[in-house]
Formats: sequence, structure tokens, C-alpha cells
Amino acid sequence: MYNIKQLALKIDAKIKVQPFVKWAGGKRQLLDELVRYAPKWFNRYFEPFVGGGALFFRLQPKLSTISDINPELMNVYQIIKDQVDDLIIELKKLKNTEQDFYKIRNADRNLDYNKWNNVQKAARFIYLNKTCYNGLYRVNSKGYFNVPYGNYQNPNIIDEHNLRASNEALRNIVIKCQSFLDVEKDARKGDFIYFDPPYIPLNRTSFTKYFKDDFDLKMQVDLRDLCDRLSEKGVYFMVSNSHTPLIFRLYAKYAKLIKEVDANRAINCKSEGRGKVKEVIITNY
Repeated sequence: MYNIKQLALKIDAKIKVQPFVKWAGGKRQLLDELVRYAPKWFNRYFEPFVGGGALFFRLQPKLSTISDINPELMNVYQIIKDQVDDLIIELKKLKNTEQDFYKIRNADRNLDYNKWNNVQKAARFIYLNKTCYNGLYRVNSKGYFNVPYGNYQNPNIIDEHNLRASNEALRNIVIKCQSFLDVEKDARKGDFIYFDPPYIPLNRTSFTKYFKDDFDLKMQVDLRDLCDRLSEKGVYFMVSNSHTPLIFRLYAKYAKLIKEVDANRAINCKSEGRGKVKEVIITNY
């Protein structure tokens, strides 16, 4: 069983690991709050909406399963775990020019993309994340990445030190591409699950489309119902979401356990959409 304070001490003695991609809704700015509200003791760790993995990389619990529904993202995690040297070699081939960007971005529109190996696809994913506008991951209705070129002078495409540190953190971790609902069959009493779903939008222009399928209201209700079932099994859960009346209604059962926090919104297509916003952290403990 893990003690969160002991974990923190172990992490301080390790190589620091940062998320290797910039991710909409990433939790770097809320890490201290998330660690503060994590359970003091738990067995195994699950993160079904792993995204950039900020909390996982901070805690680095050995008995962990991380997952996401995005196959391109989970391929990157698997390649960093299994073939980080090959990935670094592939990344060194890529150039930060507008012409190269659009050639690589549009590669998945062509049949030849099916011949790319998983290392090449992982390098493409990281390259696009580092060189596209504002580091945003967004796809259209057909599942094609459609963010424009960022025109950055010196993007850190090859962060070799951090990739190798990520490889070390992922060494014995279970990596899956699956729905958040699938965590229910694996979680047992005493385990800890952190849910960081696409947020309920604050307004009509808020961005929630991380993959080709929207995370709609039904899925928000499905997540709440899943949390109820996990709680009955004795599983610890923590959920992040937006500070909206709907969230407070959905999680009314846990009203006394909802914490309000301030977060910096780092990814938004308009500069006026960035800055301090209120979010909530919901727990069952």
C-alpha cells in the first residue's frame, strides 16, 4: 500500500519528469493541489484520462495503469516505454519548417500512412504537438489532426533528457488504449483512480474535443455513475472538472467533499480565453 508522503520523498530523489506533450486540460499548474487531495494511502493507481500524465509523472507509483481512448497518444506512451532510443533517432530527422509541418500533418490523409511503423507515428505526434499552434491537440470529424502551424522559432522537439526520464517512469507501468469505463473491471478495494475527463464547457466556445468523438453530457453522467459504483466497492476516486452548476448537481452526493481551486488556462485559441478559472476537485474520501 502506498503512503502519499513517502511517494513524494521518493520522487524528490528521482530524476524529475515533465509531461512530454502539452495537453489541453493538463494539470501541471494544479499538481500541488491534486497531491494534497490524493488519498494518504492506496494500493494501485489508475488514470483513465491520462493525457499528458502530469499527476502520474509527479507520483510515479510503481503499480499503475494509465489509459486513454486516443490510440495515437497511447502509442506514444508505449513507444517511450519500449523504444525510446528509436524515437529519439526518428525525432532528429524532423525539421521545423512550415512546409515540413503540413507535409507531416497531412500524412495520415494518405494510404501510405498505413505503412508507417509505430515509432514514426509517435515521432509525428510529438513533432506536431511541439510545432502546431499553441500545442493544441484537435481533430476534425474524420479524426484528422487539423491544428495549423505554430511558427515558433526554436520549439523543443527533441527533449532527450525528459524522454529518457519518462522511459524510466514508465518502465513497469501498464499502458492501455480503452474507454474510461473499462477501469471498473480492474479496480479493487483500496485502489486509487484519478479521473481528468474533458470538462463540461464554461461556454459554447470552450474546447472539449480531444478525440474524434465528443465527450458529451451522457458521458459525464456515465462517469458520475461509475464513480458511485467504484465508491461502493471501496475504491478511492478523485475527479477534476469545471466549476459549473451542472457539476455540482451531478456530484451532489459528494457535496461536502468538493474542493474549489483556481487554475491557469494555458491552452485556448484566443488570448482572452486564457488566465485564472475556477475548477473543482471531487473525491469520495
